[in-house]
Amino acid sequence: MQQQPMKGQESGAEVGVVKRKAERDDPAFPSPPPSPPSPLPIFLFPSELVFYSDQRSSHRRVLTLYNPYTFTIRFKMLCTAPSLYSVVEAEGSVRAKSCVDLVVRHQDVSPRHWGRRDRFRLEVSGGGQGGGPREVWAELRGGEATAQNRPTSPPRLLPPSLAPLPYFTLPQKVRRLSQFAVSVVMGVVCVAFLMLPLHSEPNNLVPSYAHVTVTQKLVCAYTLGLLTMVFLR
Repeated sequence: MQQQPMKGQESGAEVGVVKRKAERDDPAFPSPPPSPPSPLPIFLFPSELVFYSDQRSSHRRVLTLYNPYTFTIRFKMLCTAPSLYSVVEAEGSVRAKSCVDLVVRHQDVSPRHWGRRDRFRLEVSGGGQGGGPREVWAELRGGEATAQNRPTSPPRLLPPSLAPLPYFTLPQKVRRLSQFAVSVVMGVVCVAFLMLPLHSEPNNLVPSYAHVTVTQKLVCAYTLGLLTMVFLR
């Protein structure tokens, strides 16, 4: 037996639907605001700056800001003790897929500031998003940097588009010996080719597959001449 909905229930459901629709259209019931975009990760290295009073070269430190994104980012550097430090280009922009070095100089390395720790704050924005902020600690120490007190900062990591290829260099003496050995081997090979008979020359002492062409002999003679010029320099 088919059941029929009661009139009271049907009218109540219709009233609820109309009421919810009116609430959506009524400006007095605004829709919930969209969630804010997630902040941009900031790629700034190193994470700590250490200055040494007796080591003049350490009075200047470099912070590197990387931009691995496809848009330009803007940055601004703040400090808790601006009178003690100077920052070259404390505010500016970084193009997409590039980096910028921020030079930080300590202005007062007198003993009264030894052991003092200050904080730098980098604010970044770009692509309609804000980043960070990222904080870097700075400390002034007395004396000079040694193997024991030198800070172990992470290596500078480049984005994939900027990373240089790994390479190694040999000592100059080893390189010269290697070049000399290669030249000698090439010279011996060229002389051996020049001594082989041509395809058009019958020779019972040399098998047929070891015969060479005129072009091959010309190339070997030219190479041997270049090697001779190098040795006579």
